[in-house]
Amino acid sequence: MKYIRGIKLGGLQQKIFNLMLIFILALVGVYVTVSLVQKNNLTKVVETASEEQQASISEISEKTMEATVSATMAKTTALQAYIADDLFSDVKSDVLTLQSFATQLFAHEGAFSAHPFYAPDKANDGVASVQMQHEAGVDPEDSESLGLVANMSEVMLSMFESSERLNSCFVATTDGCILFVDDRAGSYFDENGNVYDFDVRSRPWYTQAVEAGELIFTGVELDAFTDIAGLVCAAPVYRGGELVAVVGADIFLTSVSDYVKNTANYGGFVCVVNEKGQVLFSPNTAGTFKPELSSEAPDLRKGDNGELANFVTEALTGNTGVKTLTVDGVEYYMAGVPMPTVGWTVISAMDKAVTYQPTAEMLKSYDKINEASLESYRDSSGGATKTVLILTIVIIALAVVGALVLASRVVRPIEHMTSRINSLSGSDSVFEMEKIYKTKDEIEVLAESFAALSAKTRDYITKITEITAEKERIGTELALATRIQADMLPNIYPAFPDRPEFDIFATMDPAREVGGDFYDFFLVDDDHLCMVIADVSGKGVPAALFMMASRIILASNAKQGLSPAEILTRTNDAICQNNREEMFVTVWLGIFEISTGRLTAANAGHEYPVLMNSGEGFELVKDRHGFVIGGMSGMKYKEYELKLTPGSKLFLYTDGVPEATSADNELFGTDRMLKALNEKTDATPEEMLENVRRAVDGFVKDAEQFDDLTMLGFEYKG
Repeated sequence: MKYIRGIKLGGLQQKIFNLMLIFILALVGVYVTVSLVQKNNLTKVVETASEEQQASISEISEKTMEATVSATMAKTTALQAYIADDLFSDVKSDVLTLQSFATQLFAHEGAFSAHPFYAPDKANDGVASVQMQHEAGVDPEDSESLGLVANMSEVMLSMFESSERLNSCFVATTDGCILFVDDRAGSYFDENGNVYDFDVRSRPWYTQAVEAGELIFTGVELDAFTDIAGLVCAAPVYRGGELVAVVGADIFLTSVSDYVKNTANYGGFVCVVNEKGQVLFSPNTAGTFKPELSSEAPDLRKGDNGELANFVTEALTGNTGVKTLTVDGVEYYMAGVPMPTVGWTVISAMDKAVTYQPTAEMLKSYDKINEASLESYRDSSGGATKTVLILTIVIIALAVVGALVLASRVVRPIEHMTSRINSLSGSDSVFEMEKIYKTKDEIEVLAESFAALSAKTRDYITKITEITAEKERIGTELALATRIQADMLPNIYPAFPDRPEFDIFATMDPAREVGGDFYDFFLVDDDHLCMVIADVSGKGVPAALFMMASRIILASNAKQGLSPAEILTRTNDAICQNNREEMFVTVWLGIFEISTGRLTAANAGHEYPVLMNSGEGFELVKDRHGFVIGGMSGMKYKEYELKLTPGSKLFLYTDGVPEATSADNELFGTDRMLKALNEKTDATPEEMLENVRRAVDGFVKDAEQFDDLTMLGFEYKG
């Protein structure tokens, strides 16, 4: 800065003034230039903008419509599939009830006398009644089972009358007779008034149920007497492994068909496809989605349209979401949701062209509005230009005066503040507020901040010194606690170098400096090895202290020669006596008899152990869990036995393994754990743990470890 005749040149005050002046002049120059160019080219700019806006509107509208259709179709299709599947779920429940009743009836047939049965009676037409038919050449009076199953008459009659969906329910014997309930007695007589013979054992529902050996749904077929499309749910009945009957119920699908036909509107429709990829119900009368009977309909999964084939395959197994497919030359949005009870799927389709009609109408309206706006702008542009020029001149004059005043008002307090701060030193190290800083703006706030910061800085220096020292002390103690905790657990391998009958290896990786997981293994005597793995509730120092107490109590009880159940019972009682913090620990404890390979174990709320017997793969041992240790006094625990043969391997772990979480918030799970173990079934205990840890690390990647991760591997060599 320079002073010439008392006038300061340079410095912040002049810079503020110069900046304001340059900014205003530049703004005016730019505005005038732009205004002149805009006036000559406005029409072209507006036309270009209109085209771009139309394209943008079209794109956004299409995306919005597509998102709306996707969300609506996905939810609607799922709801339709649920409603349709509920029909078959009820029928399945009824058939399972008949199967259970018939099974019990045959199992206790000595307790039942023969119940009367009757052929169809025309007088019962329209009334629910129990009726009997048989195959040609079969005498129902000679049937060994018909009188017995006739005891189900009242049950079937009650089931039929209480259901709005059943068209009939029945039980067929293996000697060609069938007892059934419906209200169509008049349809079973020929023109001469004789009851039709009925080929019981050749009906699809009979043969399919016998072949499957379990409950089945037939395909859509025509009823033998009414020619109405329907399907049958049937299940075999066995006595001592021998087939004695087939029970079932059938439903006519006219309600489903009528519902589907009513969905054809506004370019969309709904259809039902069975497990064979065949269209059963659809409002279409031609084309790919024309409905056919099961015996005649083509399999869409094997058609020429590869995209449709893949879509139908996916829709039969899970929700497809909304996809775009071209079928019969029309581009559709399609969504499929399976019906798990019968293995079918509901497919919704919407003509993509129909969804874009609102966009076309909106663009037409936009063109009219845009043209009117352009014309209005042309009319007012001339007058607006003159007004702006006058206002610009006024603004420049005011800006010059304002810049001078503002620069002076801003600079004086800042200069004084700079001088005061530069003078701070030694004992005079506190910046204090003065009258010149009372500007009621950011300068006053800045001065107050400097004053507060100056006072706090001295306090912070003192506190930081104290905190740093305390943090170093705590860090040293936690590091020591980590080493002490690690040293308390067995950590020298091989653990039993003089015992070739077995090999054992374990690791514990705490989520914090110290953890609540622990493992232990020791010889109770020369022929018994005790193995323990446990997980204390919580983390950090409290969990570590509770862990050490729990480990000592468990080991003390185990070394008294008690059984696993007794060890857990006594440990629980001891911990519950003084557990005001209400902490608990899950424990798996096993005592292995080395000479026989017998493992006796008890589980107090811990994870399932994993066992691999020689020549097999690793599998979970879904043992019975007792209550957690420390949760409630007086608990009793049960134990169980496993037989290990030479080559058998045991893998124990805490929940930190299956609950390891990736960055996508997905759990590692027991399936991935078993896969890692089974990739190398001949691995040593140490290699077993390395394989699992490698799989966990590869799954979670850079995600933070939230829980202690503890594992123990054991191999019995015999």
